[in-house]
Amino acid sequence: MISLQSNMMSFSAIRRAFLVFVLSTVSLLAQAAPTAAEVVKGTTDQLLADLKANKQLYKQDPSEFYAALDRILAPVVDMEGISKGVMTVRYSRGASPEQMKRFEDNFKTSLMRFYGNALLEYDNQEIRILPVGGKQEPGREAVNMEVKDSKGTVYPLSYTMVEMDGSWRMRNVIINGINIGKLFRDQFAQSMKDHGNDLNKVIDTWAETVSKAKQASKESA
Repeated sequence: MISLQSNMMSFSAIRRAFLVFVLSTVSLLAQAAPTAAEVVKGTTDQLLADLKANKQLYKQDPSEFYAALDRILAPVVDMEGISKGVMTVRYSRGASPEQMKRFEDNFKTSLMRFYGNALLEYDNQEIRILPVGGKQEPGREAVNMEVKDSKGTVYPLSYTMVEMDGSWRMRNVIINGINIGKLFRDQFAQSMKDHGNDLNKVIDTWAETVSKAKQASKESA
C-alpha cells in the first residue's frame, strides 16, 4: 500500500514536472526572436500600412515621411555598419569619431530620401517574400523579395541581414540587380578623388553624391 501511494506520488510529481517543462518550452518559443525573413516582412507591412494611412500628408510634406521612415527603419537597419562599409577601411581608418558620426548622420538622411521618394510612388504593388534558398552563413542571411507593378513587371529585391545582439538588421540591399552598397562605395571613392581626398568636403556634399547614385541607378535599370 505504501509502495502504491509512493508510486502515485512519484507519478504525480513527474506529471507536474512535465507540465512545468511544457509550459516553459512554450513560453520560450513565444519569446523567440523573429527570423530575418520575419523582420523584413514585419517592417515592410508596418511601413506600407503607415504609408497607406498617411500618403496624402506625406506627399504634401515629405519631411513627415522621412521622419516616419527613420522611426520604423532605425531599429532594423545597421546604419553604422552600412556607413562604414560605404566609406571602406581605406578611408575610415583615417577618419575621426566626429567625422564618422557626421557621415553616418548625413548618410542616413540621404538614404531616407533615396528610398522615401521611390516609396511615395508606391501604388499597392504586389510584394512577395520568397522562400529561403541556398546555404546561409551563420549570423548572415539573404531575404529575397519580388515586387510586381501594375503592368505585371517583376522587380527582385534581396536584403542582406546580419544578426546583432540577438536581432536581425539590414546591412545591404540589391534592387533589380543593382547592389546599393557597392553603388554608394563607388560613389564615395569617386567623390574622394574629385575632392582631392578631402574627407570633410566629401561628407558635407554627400547629398549631391546620393543624387548622382540615384541617377546612375536609373540609367542602369
